[in-house]
Amino acid sequence: MTPDVHHHRSLSVVVDHAHEIDAALGSAIETLQQTAVANPCCGILVTREAAGQFTVAHDTSVPFGMTHQRIA
Repeated sequence: MTPDVHHHRSLSVVVDHAHEIDAALGSAIETLQQTAVANPCCGILVTREAAGQFTVAHDTSVPFGMTHQRIA
């Protein structure tokens, strides 16, 4: 029997201008959505770390199929 191993990915997003945020975060979220389909254990959490710096990650506190946001 093979153990059920979950690989939770995270991506760092850094932008220089506010008008770049939506496209950059959208791309990162789409990438994680594609990997989540193969391993549907959790949703995606977008965390604003600082001005222009975000982490987009699979997170078990977020239900599968959902994307939540928070400020660190």
